[in-house]
Amino acid sequence: MVHLAVRLTPGASADRIDGWDVDAEGRPVLKVRVRARPVEGEANEALIKLLAKALGVPKSAVVLQRGGQSRTKMVGVDGLSEPDLKARLTGL
Repeated sequence: MVHLAVRLTPGASADRIDGWDVDAEGRPVLKVRVRARPVEGEANEALIKLLAKALGVPKSAVVLQRGGQSRTKMVGVDGLSEPDLKARLTGL
C-alpha cells in the first residue's frame, strides 16, 4: 500500500486535483478540491471517488487512513507502486 498526503478543500465549485504543494514540514502534499460539504463524511467519500477515478483503480483500493475530521489527510492506495502513483497524479 502506498501512502499519499492530501490537503482537502471541501465546498469547492468543482471536483478537481490542483497538483502538488508542500506542508509546513516540507513534505509533499496533493491539493484536492471537492464540491461535497464536510458533513457526515461526504467530502471524504468524494475525495476517495475522485482519487480512484484519477488513478484508474477501484474505489475499494483507496482508503482514508488518517485525518477524517481534518483538512490534511493520509490516504492509502492499493495496487500501485509509489512511482506509478506519482506519475499518474503528475500527469493531471
